[in-house]
Parts: sequence; C-alpha cells; structure tokens
Amino acid sequence: MQGILFDLDGTLLPMDNDEFTRQYFRLLAETTGYPVDQLVPALWKGVAAMVKNDGTRPNAQAFWQTFGERMGQGVYRDIPMFNRFYSTEFHQAAAYTQPNPLARQAVALARQKAEVVVLATNPLFPPSGVATRLSWVGLRPQDFDLVTDYENSSFCKPNPRYYQEIQEKLGLTGPCLMVGNDVQEDVQAASQAGMSAFLVADCLISRGEMPDCPQGSFRDMLAFLEELP
Repeated sequence: MQGILFDLDGTLLPMDNDEFTRQYFRLLAETTGYPVDQLVPALWKGVAAMVKNDGTRPNAQAFWQTFGERMGQGVYRDIPMFNRFYSTEFHQAAAYTQPNPLARQAVALARQKAEVVVLATNPLFPPSGVATRLSWVGLRPQDFDLVTDYENSSFCKPNPRYYQEIQEKLGLTGPCLMVGNDVQEDVQAASQAGMSAFLVADCLISRGEMPDCPQGSFRDMLAFLEELP
C-alpha cells in the first residue's frame, strides 16, 4: 500500500454518532450562549453547505457564510469563542464516546505497511476539534501525514472528490486502503476514487446493501493490516 487512510468517528474513535452529535451541539449551545433552537438548525445548514461544497472554496468558508446568514453577521465576532470551545469544553463530549486502546496500535501498524498514513475524517470540524477528538484515543495530528479538517479541505464525504483531493495533495498514485465504518462515506466513495477499503463493523453505518470488501471488527482489521506486505 502506498497510503492507508483511517476514518475517525466510529472507527478509531468508537461512538454512537447520533448521540454524540446531540450532546456535542448541547455543549456548544451552553458554552456560546446561543439558544439551542436557533443554533442547531443553523449548524445543520452549515454542515449541508460543506457537504455540497464543490471545491471552489475551503469548507470553512462554506460553513461560516451559511451559518452567518442564519445567525446574523455578528456571529463572526464570536469565531474565537467557537475555536476556544473545541480546545476546552468540547473535551466533555468524550463521555459520549468509547475508549479504543487499539487505535494507536492500528496507526503504528499502518506506518509499517504504507508510505503515507492519513486521518481521513470528514472535514466538518476546525483543526482543534479534530485534535481534541484524536486525543481521546491517545493520538495526535502529528501521528499522520495529513489530517483533513474544514480549513484544508474543499470537499466532504461521500463525494469521491474528497478522496481524490487527498490523493492529489500527497501525490498518491499507487494502491491506497481506506479504513472506515460507514458503507457509503468510507467504502463506496473511496472505491469510486480507486481505493480499496476495509469496513470496520463495530459501529457500522449503512444505508443500503453491504459492500463486497474485507470487513469485520477492529481486531479483524488489525489482523488484515498485519497480512499486508
């Protein structure tokens, strides 16, 4: 493998994505003081704008333009407060995830098997939000050759262009493996970009038929990586 890519939420970091998102939004509303009934719909509009991003601007611009249109232009003054949240109070959301003592082992093993190791988490968060979530499984952004976030990415999963953007940034022209728990976002989208995939089924997300690819538990994935040349 030239590159091995890991999803974060539900893969390296086990969680119930819906419950985690609810609690994360609650914490954000409490910390910023914005009414939750106004904040949450605006957040989802901003997320939708990032998911629909066509590569013409960073995801961060797509988010803040849409979020600002819903919440009012004064929200731009609070960007530093939002950024502080992801380095401070956001840590409380770790209570809505599960430990994974094997996460560091997986990344270390990938280092032995591939030239490049990427954290291919859907780039909906600022860099500090990604770093905080990584810390819950004992990892750091420095453990990867690239960590996707909403500042350095201009596409989102399940757009195959998200994976192609990673390939272009890192000059990946050889075989790559995507490891994730979401059939559509991790397996199918990566496959459309020419990558192979391993589906981690511990926190499985599927909206249709199961794919024909290697799959199993996180431990099964480690065994699969061990067998790679």
